[in-house]
Amino acid sequence: MSTELALVPPKETALQVFQAANGLDPYLQQIRAEIDAFVPDVSTKKGRDAIASIAHKVARSKTALDNVGKDLVAELKEIPKKIDAERKRMRDTLDAWKDEVRAPLNEWEQAEADRVAGHERRLEELRTLDTEDRTAAEIASVISLIEEVEIGPEWEEFEAEAHRVKAATLTTLQLALTKRQAYEAEQAELERLRAEAAQREQKEREERIAREAAEQAQREAEQRAQAERDAAVRREAEAKAAAEQRELQLKLEAEQSARRELEAQQRAEQAERDAAERADRAAAAERQRQADEQARIEAEAKAREADKAHKAAINRAALEAFVAGGMTEECAKQAVTLIAKRQIPNIQITY
Repeated sequence: MSTELALVPPKETALQVFQAANGLDPYLQQIRAEIDAFVPDVSTKKGRDAIASIAHKVARSKTALDNVGKDLVAELKEIPKKIDAERKRMRDTLDAWKDEVRAPLNEWEQAEADRVAGHERRLEELRTLDTEDRTAAEIASVISLIEEVEIGPEWEEFEAEAHRVKAATLTTLQLALTKRQAYEAEQAELERLRAEAAQREQKEREERIAREAAEQAQREAEQRAQAERDAAVRREAEAKAAAEQRELQLKLEAEQSARRELEAQQRAEQAERDAAERADRAAAAERQRQADEQARIEAEAKAREADKAHKAAINRAALEAFVAGGMTEECAKQAVTLIAKRQIPNIQITY
C-alpha cells in the first residue's frame, strides 16, 4: 500500500522537472486532486483515522519529493538555488495543504476536548462538600441544589460517573446535616437549661429576700408587742403610786411612747435600707455572673477561631508542599483533606 499520494519524478527527468518553473505542478496537482476527492468525516473513528491517514500521506509525499530534490542538489551543485526554491515552494504548499486537510480533525479534537472538560467541570461542581461553619439550614439548601441537578443522556459517557458522584456527595452532605442538626439541638438545649437555671436562681433570690423581710417585720412586730406589754405593766404599777406622782408619770409615759414610736420608725427605715442594700448586692452579683459568663463564651469562641486559623495555616503549608513536590492543586487538596480526616493509615498532621 503506497504511503504517498503521488509518484516522484524519475531520476532521469528529475533535473528537468526541478529546473523548470513550477516543474512539480503535475505532481502537486495529482496530490491536490486526491485531496479534493477526499470527503472528511469526523463523526466516526474510521473517518477521523482516514483524515489522519491522508494528512500523513501528504507529509510523506512532501518528504519523497523533497528527497529527490536533495539528491539533485547533492549531485548538481551548480543549480542549488533553483532546486531549493522549488523545494521550499513545494514544502510550503504541501504544509498548507496538510494543514487544510487536517483542519476538520483539529476542530473535532478541540471540540471533543472542550466537551470532556465541560463534563469534568460539572462533575467537580457535584463534589461540593464544604460544610465547615455552615448551619443546618445552609447544608440543607446545598443538598436541595444537588438534588435538583438532573443527570441523563446529555452527560454522555460521564452519566454513570455523574450518578455515582451525585450519590456520594448527597450521602456526605446528609451525614454533615445530621451531625449539624444534632449539634444545634444540643446548643439549644444547653441554652434552655442555662435560662432555666438563671430563672431558678432569680426566683430563689427573690424568695429569700421576701422571707428575710417577712422575718424582720415579724421580729419588729413582736418587739413592738412586747414593748406595749411592758408599758402596760409599768402603767399598772404607776397607777398604784401616789396621786401626786400621776401627772408626772403620765408625762413620762407620753415621752416614752413617743420615743418608742420614733425608735420603731427608725428600725423600720433601717430595715428598708438593709433590704435595699441586699437587693443591690444581689443585682450586682447577678451582673457580675452574667459578665463572667459572657467573658467565658467569648474566650471559648476566640480559642476556637485561633485553633481553626492555626489548623488552616498548617493545612495550607502541607498543600503548598505537595504542589511544590509535583502534585496538582486539586490532588494536593484531596490529600491534605484525607490526612486531616485521618483516613490515611499511619499518616497524620501535627497541629
